[in-house]
Amino acid sequence: MNTESKGAAAQPPSSVVKVEVYSGEFCGYCTRARMLLEKKGVSFIEYNVDREPEKRAEMVKRSQRSSVPQIFINDQHIGGFDDLSELDMDDELDPLLGITS
Repeated sequence: MNTESKGAAAQPPSSVVKVEVYSGEFCGYCTRARMLLEKKGVSFIEYNVDREPEKRAEMVKRSQRSSVPQIFINDQHIGGFDDLSELDMDDELDPLLGITS
């Protein structure tokens, strides 16, 4: 089941950005990735690879990785939560998400 989430943020994205998150059940890093994206006010499509096994195969094909989460922004593979968080700490995430200060 695909779900779309949106959180509230002070600085909404300035353009439409496609964000996809491949996640799993009972995945703390998946929860943290969702929380970071929601905090930034970014809508995203979430694929639960435990509920949709075909999405796991798609994720591995796209990312060459089998762990979750795997995050894509405008079809660019970002990596997992640690990669997403590092981009945020380096002030490189907001530009990818179309967020202006």
